[in-house]
Amino acid sequence: MGEKIVTELENLLQQAGLNEQWSQLIMVVVIALVVLLIAYFADYLAKNVLTSTITRMVRKSKNKWDDALVNRRVLQRVSHLAPALIIYFSTQVWLDPFPEVQSVLITGVQIYIIFIVLLTVDALLSAFHDIYQILPMARERPIKGYIQVTKIIIHSVGGILILSLIIGKSPTAILASLGALAAVLILVFRDTILGFVSSIQLSANKMVKPGEWISMPGRDADGIVLEITVNTVKVRNWDKTITTIPTHALINESFQNWKGMQESMGRRIARSINIDIKSIRFCDDQMLEQFKKFRLIRDYIWQKQEEIDQFNREHGITDEDTVSRRRLTNIGVFRKYVETYLEQHPHIHPSKQPYIIMVRHLQPTERGLPVQIYVFSKQQEWKYYEQVQADIFDHILAVVPEFGLRVFQNPSGDDFRSLTQSFGQQEQSSNAPESWGE
Repeated sequence: MGEKIVTELENLLQQAGLNEQWSQLIMVVVIALVVLLIAYFADYLAKNVLTSTITRMVRKSKNKWDDALVNRRVLQRVSHLAPALIIYFSTQVWLDPFPEVQSVLITGVQIYIIFIVLLTVDALLSAFHDIYQILPMARERPIKGYIQVTKIIIHSVGGILILSLIIGKSPTAILASLGALAAVLILVFRDTILGFVSSIQLSANKMVKPGEWISMPGRDADGIVLEITVNTVKVRNWDKTITTIPTHALINESFQNWKGMQESMGRRIARSINIDIKSIRFCDDQMLEQFKKFRLIRDYIWQKQEEIDQFNREHGITDEDTVSRRRLTNIGVFRKYVETYLEQHPHIHPSKQPYIIMVRHLQPTERGLPVQIYVFSKQQEWKYYEQVQADIFDHILAVVPEFGLRVFQNPSGDDFRSLTQSFGQQEQSSNAPESWGE
């Protein structure tokens, strides 16, 4: 029917005195204007009537999934198909007498339709990811990496289809020719392939997910995971900087996930103080009487002293036998005091599974005897955790001298200066005359 109408109009133009070339040119222009006018009205109806109406209905609804479609502009992208389809079908109907013009227009419209479909599918996938983020399972199994890979595949397929239309070959022929470039493609998309496989492993094994705290010293990362994509993992460090780590690095390299600490509601404190070994000694009666004044270890001193005295009597060990005789040491009493102090601390978890309170000796070094405090703080937030840790060691460092102990530290310049002055005073005293009267 369209071809018949075009033929009749062309005959009328020729009867009006126009030659065949001018009549065909005018027919093409007129048909193009009519088609463009129809396409314009179709675009207007799609964008300003249908899309606006549906958007208002979505805004009023209580569902959240349809809001994601509006926010990602899915409807706006679909509306671009209306004028394209009008032009596509009109071209097939009205331009049959002009096959060359028809072929060029149809190819251009097909490329445009493929491009709009790609944008629409991209927006749909993004909207699906936004909807998935609302679900509780999204925290355990992020799918952003899968969404990105799907987009890459879809855009690659769309690119092949567009290329096939431009060069006039079938997509299968293009794919066959790309087989020779497989090695090059693998090299180009190496990081993407590694990242995709790594993101699957991270998600399947629940190794890490957004919102968790990880430490990766080799990558200068220590903070909260912001997002996991195909190629990168973004970490917001505690100093507010952003560290970007390749996704496959989390599989190939070691990192520390603090999820267990966060879920256990306790954060470990493992810190040592070095005791000067020369200050460690057995407790005499005067020291024991002094220790009995400390409320936290008063009962321990009485009980332990009775136990030791009974042992010595049963084995016939006299006070003169200082080697075989059991006695308390100031470092042992100090450890018991610290342990009792920690057990009664309001911000330390009691000693029961999965927590523990332990005050232990480490291997002695040239810096003295390390006494390690191993406990779990109830405070997990960095600021308050550090406050609890500082309060504990403030107290411990302050009470060390009460047990006849000294904290070891390397001599400073003031120590050498005091020593030099002391030697100078002694030398002046030794060189002074016995009598100043003469």
